Amino acid sequence: MYVMRRTFTIICILFSLNTLAQEPLIDKVIFANSPMAGNYFYSETSYTAPSWIKNTEGKIPVATENFTPGNALELEYVSAPNGHWQATVLYRQLRGMDMYKPVTHLVFRLYLDSDVTPDLLPLVGISDLKGKPELFLQTQNFTSELLKSQWHKVSIPLRDFGALKVEDINAVHFKQQGQDGKTHRLLIDQIELIIDKAEEPIHEIPKLLSAVGYARHTDISWAPISSKNVKYVKIYRSTDNKTFEAVDIQNSRIGRYADYTGQTDRQYYYQISFLGPDYKESAVSNKLSAKTRSMSDEELLDMVQQAHFRYYWEGAEPNSGLALENIPGRQNMVALGASGFGIMSILVGAERNFITRQQAVERFLKITSFLKNADTFHGAFSHFVDGPTGKVVPFFGHQDNGGDLVETSFLIQGLLAAQQYFDKTTAEEKLIRDRIQKIWEGVEWSWYRRYPDSDFLYWHWSPDQEWTIDHKLIGWNETMITYLLAIASPTHPVPASLYYSGWASQSEEAQAYRTNWGQTDHGSMYTNGNTYFGIPLKVGVSTGGPLFFIHYSYLGPNPRMIKDAYSDYFTNNRNIALINYRYCQENPGKFKGYGPFGGGWGLTASDGPWNYSADEPALHMDKGKLTPTGALASFPYTPEESMAALKAYYYDHGHFLWGAYGFKDAFILEENWRSNIYMGLNQAPIIVMIENFRSGLIWDLFMKNPDVKKALEEIQLYKP
Repeated sequence: MYVMRRTFTIICILFSLNTLAQEPLIDKVIFANSPMAGNYFYSETSYTAPSWIKNTEGKIPVATENFTPGNALELEYVSAPNGHWQATVLYRQLRGMDMYKPVTHLVFRLYLDSDVTPDLLPLVGISDLKGKPELFLQTQNFTSELLKSQWHKVSIPLRDFGALKVEDINAVHFKQQGQDGKTHRLLIDQIELIIDKAEEPIHEIPKLLSAVGYARHTDISWAPISSKNVKYVKIYRSTDNKTFEAVDIQNSRIGRYADYTGQTDRQYYYQISFLGPDYKESAVSNKLSAKTRSMSDEELLDMVQQAHFRYYWEGAEPNSGLALENIPGRQNMVALGASGFGIMSILVGAERNFITRQQAVERFLKITSFLKNADTFHGAFSHFVDGPTGKVVPFFGHQDNGGDLVETSFLIQGLLAAQQYFDKTTAEEKLIRDRIQKIWEGVEWSWYRRYPDSDFLYWHWSPDQEWTIDHKLIGWNETMITYLLAIASPTHPVPASLYYSGWASQSEEAQAYRTNWGQTDHGSMYTNGNTYFGIPLKVGVSTGGPLFFIHYSYLGPNPRMIKDAYSDYFTNNRNIALINYRYCQENPGKFKGYGPFGGGWGLTASDGPWNYSADEPALHMDKGKLTPTGALASFPYTPEESMAALKAYYYDHGHFLWGAYGFKDAFILEENWRSNIYMGLNQAPIIVMIENFRSGLIWDLFMKNPDVKKALEEIQLYKP
C-alpha cells in the first residue's frame, strides 16, 4: 500500500509540474545601462604595455553618450605592437530570470568617436563565466560601412562562434586587433542575444496618465500596454515644454517611471514612446507636467510607503493578486512568504488611502479564492506557486516541492491581520474572513513536528521525499512567528513547551547549530548576555545577526507584548537594531556610505553582486552592502536613526537607488554596484514597520486574534 501511495504521489507531482503555465520568455541582455556612473561593475579589463585600455579599477568606464537613453560602455584604447588589451562584459543573471527566448545572433551597437580603420576595431568573442573564448571574430565583418559619429549595428550569427547555447553565454569579450599605436575611442551599447529579424513598427500610441512631483523626483505613469512587441518605454523630459530630451528607458512590464532629477521646486514636462525589439520607435504620447517640492518628514514617509506599496498592488501576479519573488524576475511565480508581507502592505495602502477599501476588498476576494484552491501539503503552502494554476513550483530544486512551514507562517501572519481588518458586516468582507479562517484552520502545524515527541518543528515536508531536507527550526533567527502560530493554531496546535525545547532550545544540538552559523559561541545557548558597542544583548547569536530577524516575525506580532523566560522582545529587538547602527557608525571595514558621514546603516539579507547574502554587524559578515530595508524596517525601534537613513538614501543616493517601486534592494558604494531588482521580502517590511511606528495598525490588527493572545499567554506561563 505504501509503494502504491508513493507511486501515485510521484505521478501527481509530475502532472502538476507539467500543468504549470508557460513562464514568459525573456531576451538575454548582457548590457543595457549601468545603474551607477563611473564604471560598470560587471566588466573586466586588462592590458600589457605598450598597448593600453582606459579603465577605472580594472573595469570599463561608463559614458553618457548612448544609443538608447541612459549610458554606454566606453572603450578607449591603444593597440601597439608587442602589446595586448582586452575588455570583458559579464552577464549577471537576476533571480528567476533564466528562461530565454530562442536566439540566433549576438547584437550590439557601436559608435566611433575617432577615425579608425576596420582592422583597428576590436575582435569579439563569447564564453561562459568560467571559460575563455575559443574563437574571436572580426567586428568589421558584421556591420555596414563605418562612419564616424554615428551608431552602427553589429550582428554576429552565433553559429559563427561555435556550439555555445544561450544559457551558457555569460560573457562578451573585446580585444586588440590592430597595432597602429594610436589612441582610439568607441562606445558599445545594448549588447543582446536575440533573433535578429526585421520587426513591424509599433502602431500603438502611448498615453500618459499621471505626473506627480515629490522632493527630488517626478513619478509618471501610463496606460497599460496592449502590444506584445514593446520592449522598452522611452522617457522624454523637458524644462520648457518645447525641447524634450530622452533621459532613460524603462522595462515595459512596469507601468510607471521615477525620474530622479535631484532638483526641488522645478517644473518638468514629460512624454514617452515605445521601442520595439529592433528599437523602432512609436509615436510619442501626450504631454504631462509636474513640479517638485519641499516635503516634510511625514510626507516623505507617505511617499516611501506608497512607492513600496505599488510593488504589491501594481506589480502583483495578475491571476492570484499575490506577490512575485522579485521584479524584474519570473512573471508567473508567486512567492508565498513575500505575499504574506504584501497582504499587510495592502492593508496599509487602504488605510492610507492609496487605494479605496472596496479596491482592497476586491483584491482580497481574488487572493483568498486563489489560496483556497492552491496546492497545500498537510495544509501548509509551498515556498513558490504558479500564479495562473496554483501548482507548486520547485524553484530551489527538486526537494523544494512540498510544504514550507516558514513561508506558510509569513503568509498566515498577513492573513490573520487581514481577517481583523475586514470587519464589516457586508457579504464580501464576511466571505474574506471565512476563507481566511478555513485556511488558518487547515494548516497542520503538528504534522511538521515530524515525530509525536519531537522537540522541534521542521521547515519542510515533501510529498515524494518526505523529510529529506531535515531542517529543524532553531532560533535565534526569523522563525519565531512559526512557533507562535503553531502554538496558536485552533485545530492542529503544538504544545507551548515546544517554544522552549525547539525555538529557544538550549540542547547540545541547538548550541552547535547556532555556533555553526554565527561562527561564535556568543548566543549559542539562545541567551547571549554580552554587551556590544555599549548595548546589552539578552537574546541573539553573535552581535544579533542580520536585521530581518527583528522584522519578519514582528510585522504582525507586537514585540512589546512578547515576553518569555529570557527577554521582552521590543527591548531586545531595539538593542539589536542599535548594535547594527553603532557598528555602521564605527565602520570597522571603512566602507563608503556607512556611518555619520554617509548616513547608511542596517545590515541584513538582500540581493548581492553575484548572489543573495545575509550581512550582519561583524567584520567577517560585512561586505559593504547597504540594504534600505535594514534601517527603514527598523523605524519602530530606532525612529531617529531610521529617518536619517531614509533621507540619506533618498537625498544622497536617490539618483541611482530610487525607482518606480521605491528603493532598489541594495547597493555597495565601495564597488560601484547597485542591485537591479526590487525584492518581495524586502519591500514590504519598509511599508509595514513604518506604519507600525506611525499608527501601530498592523500590530493592533494581528494582536486582536484570540488564538494569538492565548498562545502568548501559554508561552509566558510555561516554565522551562
